[in-house]
This record gives sequence, C-alpha cells and structure tokens, in this order.
Amino acid sequence: MYINNYFVTPVWTENKPDFVKSLNKASDPYIKEAKKSKEAKAHLKTHGDFGRAWHSTQLLSDTQFMDFRNYVGQKCWEFLDHSGFDMSKYTTFFEQMWVQEFAKKGGGHHSAHIHWNTHVNGFYFLKASEKTSMPVFHDPRTGARTTTLHMKPDLKGVWIGHEQFHLKPEPGLLVLFPGYLQHEFAVDYGKSPFRFIHFNIAAVLKEFAKDV
Repeated sequence: MYINNYFVTPVWTENKPDFVKSLNKASDPYIKEAKKSKEAKAHLKTHGDFGRAWHSTQLLSDTQFMDFRNYVGQKCWEFLDHSGFDMSKYTTFFEQMWVQEFAKKGGGHHSAHIHWNTHVNGFYFLKASEKTSMPVFHDPRTGARTTTLHMKPDLKGVWIGHEQFHLKPEPGLLVLFPGYLQHEFAVDYGKSPFRFIHFNIAAVLKEFAKDV
C-alpha cells in the first residue's frame, strides 16, 4: 500500500531573531497605551493585571515596523505561491497587524477563532519561553472532527488523527499558516513575559486591487 497524504494544511516556521530587539522597543509605547483606555482602566481597577491580553492599535502606518512588514509580506506571497496559487493574478495586502502582551499576573489567553476574509495569518514572537502561553491549532477538516476516534494513549508527536497541536514559541519565531486554520492561545500563568505580533494578509485579484 502507498501512503499518500492529501489536503494537507501547511504551517511554516522560521527562527528569525533579527527583528526582536528593535520591535520590542517599538512595541513598548503601544503596550503602555493599551493600558490607558477607559475599559482597560476599569479592568485594572477591578481585577488588576490579570486575565488580559493587552492589544495595541494597528501598526501598519508605523515606519518602525516597515522592514518587518516587507519581510513578512514577501514570505506570505511565497507561502501562497508554494501552495500552487497563481500569484501572477494577485496582489497581497496587510489587513491587520498589531502587538499583544499577556498580563504579567497570568490569565491571558485567546479562545479558538479565525480571521475572516484573510488568506495568510501569522505570529512573530517577541517575548516567550517554555513557561509562557503557546499557540494551539485545530484540525480545519469538519468531516474529520465529527468522526474522530479515540487516540492511542502513548503516542508521541502529532498524528493524522489528532484534533489539535501546539507550537512552543521563543523570541524570533515566525509562524505562517492559512487563514482558514482555527487557532487559539493557551492560558498563560504569568511565569514569564509573553508578547507577540499578529498579522493577517489578504490576496486580491490585480484588476480589483486599485479599488482596495
């Protein structure tokens, strides 16, 4: 019997520490500002620095992130091209890019979700360790998830039958994945700083790009 795996879901990773130092410095004011909103102050007053994912405003117009944007934008184009899409017909755009930092006292997390109408999503980790939260990805195949069987208890690694898997982040880790892939962040226990940049890319037909 030949074993052929079809309809695979690509997840690209790269250790790229070049941007960590400069982007941490550029991100500091955004994280400080995120804690000054009316809603944030109310949370801090009631619960303190617990349970939050401090979320910046958009970073797309900040020139401090331009080199990073250019690098990631090219990688996302390559990601789609490698998937077999005819990228001569498309132009890629950043839909969103922001930085987040989980609460120092723990409890930061994100429930499973996708970002609508985007084609490549990604993370770039600025602060992370074995003690922090981590991204968790869920099987995007609806049919597979509704017919899952019990898995062997002693399996190591990620197998075709698993419903989810996680990556262990470290500063400088770049992760790219399809926009349809549901993802979440496990609860952080506040043992070590956790900060990352999240971005979404959309591909638009060139004949329509002038209207975007």
